[in-house]
Amino acid sequence: MMNNSKIEIGKIVNTHGLRGTLKVQPWTDYPEVFEEIETVYTKSTAYVIRNVAYQKNCILLSLEGVETLNQAETLKNEVLFCERSDLGELPDKTYYITDLIGCIVCENSEKVGVVTDVIHTGGVDLYEIRRENTAKPFYLPAAKEIVQNIDISSKTIQVKLPEGIMDL
Repeated sequence: MMNNSKIEIGKIVNTHGLRGTLKVQPWTDYPEVFEEIETVYTKSTAYVIRNVAYQKNCILLSLEGVETLNQAETLKNEVLFCERSDLGELPDKTYYITDLIGCIVCENSEKVGVVTDVIHTGGVDLYEIRRENTAKPFYLPAAKEIVQNIDISSKTIQVKLPEGIMDL
């Protein structure tokens, strides 16, 4: 990620048509956010959003300064960011994935591992946890019976591990 003030919100996966429209895979629970923000960023450039449309599971995005197919082609595979402040307040007990990654997972104040990814399953998310002494991660359901407390400011997650979860 660029810095803590910006959040990844999608990836440009293709072009659409001849007028510079971009096909974006949204990385948000709320794809309509593209209609609510004015500016998106790549690693090097800010773009003002001109138009947002929807196609299946993708966003069709028109940006100022991207008027041709050739210009759009140069942006393929770029990650899009927006300002964290443009997204508004999150509901209680809801977190950005970027804030969860890197959190230390503890049970009874003993370090279990570090969150390296969050996987959406359609139901309860799974936290990928890496332990220090093994290359193989384990996956922890983000269920309220397991995840006792998340403190983003101290980058810690307190858990109650189900029996045998680290053996799977």
